Amino acid sequence: MRRLVLAVAGLIVLAGPALDSQSSGSLLQGWLTLQPGTRSLRVSSFDRSGGNNDRLEGIPNGERRMLADIKGPGQITHIWVTIAPPPPTVSRHDIILRMYWDDEQVPSVEAPIGEFFGQGWNESYPMAALPLAAGPREGRAMVSYFPMPFRSRARIEVENDTGRAIDAFYYYVDYEQLPALPAETPYFHAWYHHQLTEAQSYGENEWGVLGPEQKNATGADNFLVADIVGRGHYVGMNYYVHSPSTMWYGEGDDLFQVDGEPWPGSLHGTGTEDYFNTSWSPNTLYQHPFFGYARVNGETGWLGRTHVYRFHVTDPIRFQSSLRASIEHGHDNNLTLDLATVAYWYQTEPHKAFPPFPDRKSRALMPDISPADIHRWRDAWRKSMGGGRRLWGNERPQ
Repeated sequence: MRRLVLAVAGLIVLAGPALDSQSSGSLLQGWLTLQPGTRSLRVSSFDRSGGNNDRLEGIPNGERRMLADIKGPGQITHIWVTIAPPPPTVSRHDIILRMYWDDEQVPSVEAPIGEFFGQGWNESYPMAALPLAAGPREGRAMVSYFPMPFRSRARIEVENDTGRAIDAFYYYVDYEQLPALPAETPYFHAWYHHQLTEAQSYGENEWGVLGPEQKNATGADNFLVADIVGRGHYVGMNYYVHSPSTMWYGEGDDLFQVDGEPWPGSLHGTGTEDYFNTSWSPNTLYQHPFFGYARVNGETGWLGRTHVYRFHVTDPIRFQSSLRASIEHGHDNNLTLDLATVAYWYQTEPHKAFPPFPDRKSRALMPDISPADIHRWRDAWRKSMGGGRRLWGNERPQ
């Protein structure tokens, strides 16, 4: 029970001490404290006629819809969304979620709605973290408990870029109307980045199987997780990796460079699975409030898709002027991987504008490697070995 209380209390920590009205107590203990001047409100897709048609209907491809436009000061406390038809018919990878605080013209949150809530590759599967969850049925109920404060206004919108109409979009946005926000309260941000990474010219030499390993002494070609300017704290990421090889994808180190510091920085990690609080190249489903493997590959070795998450509930990474977060794609960035992340953080405004959001073609997912593909690899290898009729697979050129 103590572990659960500490986990729930961590939601306040994510937003920072400015929102912690019970600085030494848990969130559950906070139920015993009255909040004068605070009112709980909701924006939802309920049927205004009193009927049971509780949804936004028929969102055509290419259209944007406003889910909420709320006057402040206040704080969004909970979001719930489900969409019909479900994946794969309507791609949650191609519905874009954006959030704007106060009267800013560029979004503070911009990501595919699936990846934002912890659902990768237009798939649907359960996830149970502290600030985000994907609940029954089959991960189709997407939930956020990130606190999202705002001073004068909050706007949440979605864009349909699926190539077809969305039949039904159901949602709740729960929020509190507050008398005021403390001066030091930061704003919630989330950014999606997707890249098909490039192997090194010397090949994909992971674990030194092709020869001596090279070194990465700059971090220059790392996969970028976040590039933040301002004051605040980073609170976590969803990490989606699709590996076209059976080799372990996760030797790459994490790197957080705070306030413009050069490589190696003061927060340099030792490997991808180490950053995600796991070890020894796992591919086991495991979900903890702070970290976990929500989706793992079911193929040979580490071939296929894996979704990992970590939230810095009790250990946010604080910065005063900037933060650059990155991770190697294999040791020395030697692997071709289809990588995507959604980074989450809180910071003062204004924030550095995000790069232009990738169009549907640019963010297209790489296809699965099939058993037939692997058999063709074997056939090419057999031919390279002279086509012997009893070649097994572990032979090497003489």
